[in-house]
Amino acid sequence: MARLGLGMAAIGRPAYITTGRDADLPSDRSVEALEERARELLDAAGSLGISYVDTARSYGLAEEFLSRWLPGVDPAPFVASKWGYAYTGDWRLDAPEHEVKDHSLTAFERQFAETAGLLGRWLRLYQVHSLTPGSPLWNDRPLVARLAEVAGTGVELGFSTSGPAQADAVRRGVELVHDGVRLFTSVQATWNPLEPSVGPALAEAREAGMRVVVKEALANGRLTEPGSVHGTRLEDTARRHGVGTDAVALAAALAQPWCDVVLCGAVTVPQLRSNAAALDLVRAVDLEDLVTPDPPEHYWAIRSRRRWS
Repeated sequence: MARLGLGMAAIGRPAYITTGRDADLPSDRSVEALEERARELLDAAGSLGISYVDTARSYGLAEEFLSRWLPGVDPAPFVASKWGYAYTGDWRLDAPEHEVKDHSLTAFERQFAETAGLLGRWLRLYQVHSLTPGSPLWNDRPLVARLAEVAGTGVELGFSTSGPAQADAVRRGVELVHDGVRLFTSVQATWNPLEPSVGPALAEAREAGMRVVVKEALANGRLTEPGSVHGTRLEDTARRHGVGTDAVALAAALAQPWCDVVLCGAVTVPQLRSNAAALDLVRAVDLEDLVTPDPPEHYWAIRSRRRWS
């Protein structure tokens, strides 16, 4: 069965697009307050057996928070990070721009050095952040060669995907080789009951031997908003088993036969414990047809309009 991981997208910077942050995080969004919350979550994850942690250069100070927590933790979790976006929010809730995408060789060199300086020996997997079918990376031979060089040092390479054409990006990633060797060994994609369209491509990636990681299994909070999926089997199932809709939606991802890791985006310890209830549902509950999926273009249009808060 797939395992749960902790994603740090929502706890490394003061603003993000997840529903409910105004109530779930302290009004004090200082660096010190969010680092304390991150440490509480990382400690709780360890106690719950959650041993996979996902971060990124663009998650504000998440890598720094993680780097100060890891020493002395035994056993250390599997640590994955990402490059390709830079955080530009200046620690402001009202920043006009929170992150900027750059898949160039120059960006990789800068960000890999930053990540390695913070996470060092703990870094197990380094991923390209949000590859799309139109990314310049696919045809950037110097960048691909440099990535292959890093893979030769023992750091795994992977990529994440976003947008309605995720399946195309996944398939291109599976096929990308350098000197006859597949470049990527891991793929992270958005899959949830509202947006399951990438599923067949992820099954192909898993069949090819790649690790498959699911992100945004709660649709950035849409699947936990009261009334947002009113009258669906998702809510009915949650009530019947005495759990939150978060646990049911996460269980649906865990149940996919091609899935290896499902990321939780919790920002409170009670949320994380509620998420972990998903592990008990996978073999006991019918997790098909929980909601009516959105057309992919509609789903991603809604996501693009979500407010950072």
